[in-house]
Amino acid sequence: MSEAILVLEDGRCFHGESFGATGETFGQLVFDTSITGYQRTLTDPRHRGEVVMMTVPHIGNTGWCDSEESGHISVSGFIVRDPAPRPSHWQATRSLDDALRAQGIVGISGVDTRALTRHVRTHGAVRVGISTQSDAAALLSRLRDQPLNAVTEGAAGFVMASGGPRVATMVALDLGDKGQSVDELTAFGIEVHVLPASASFADISASRPDGVFISDGPGQRASDSRIGALRDVLAAKLPVLAVGRGMQLLALALGLETYELPFGHQAIAQPVVELASGVSGQATHNHGYAVRSFEPAQTEYGLVSVSHVATHDSVVEGLELTRDGRLVALAVQFDPAASADPLDSRRVFARFLATMRKDV
Repeated sequence: MSEAILVLEDGRCFHGESFGATGETFGQLVFDTSITGYQRTLTDPRHRGEVVMMTVPHIGNTGWCDSEESGHISVSGFIVRDPAPRPSHWQATRSLDDALRAQGIVGISGVDTRALTRHVRTHGAVRVGISTQSDAAALLSRLRDQPLNAVTEGAAGFVMASGGPRVATMVALDLGDKGQSVDELTAFGIEVHVLPASASFADISASRPDGVFISDGPGQRASDSRIGALRDVLAAKLPVLAVGRGMQLLALALGLETYELPFGHQAIAQPVVELASGVSGQATHNHGYAVRSFEPAQTEYGLVSVSHVATHDSVVEGLELTRDGRLVALAVQFDPAASADPLDSRRVFARFLATMRKDV
């Protein structure tokens, strides 16, 4: 096994062994505290442009399953402490190392992931470079020359039929999500017209939707260059459901602020609490930016307030917009379609369906 090096943009260097493909890669360093589910993490398109480090030391014991819903690995690089030498699972078709190598994903193992995690928690988010071909000084120089990651477009446009009798029609603005949320919506009997995030209000209106869904997707800060059409949607009084980066876009459209977290939320089971009911539950998180906390505020589109917060650091995890006492927009920063508690997460979709039907 060949040697590999890892360099942070502040100059700190770690030595380890190559894991996955050989070569060189760069990206934003994020750590994931999930104990299981590394394949879902690796194939999550929200990790595009990011180098993911697992805080759990032993990774890869269940190998790689090619029948997983998404076999394409999205991360730019992968960092583990102690990779399993061989897979041990009846569904495994190959090892994790082989899967990374087959898709050209450069990784490193044998590094002190605890020290790396502490570094991020102390100094905040940093970019990182991994190489099996270079010395530390040259790698650091190329790392500092790397441009910030660009956000990719989502789907070009298609229709997802409802999973049963159609009860409503929605337009989904796709920022590059994995598609699980759209699947959940169709399971509720909603016909979903998927459009790219750059769609205009005229494009949205052409489908005569009962509501609009703004998906999650890769990238760091949500750009305000796409909020014009969203403001038109709000002005037209169409109900809006937003998830992940979609929530950040909705926040910007409402005049709220977003900011970079000192260290992001990346985990399969982080607790959040719904403020109105006091009910808490586990949720899947993957975001490095968040909406800045605020008191309920009147906007030209209605009254906006915080609906959910993370229990461990009080980061805003949900928004509600009401007009004349009725809910007109609902947003969550976590992923309701990949929740550790699926029954609770379906409440988000069920509540939005009731909003489109004007039941709430």
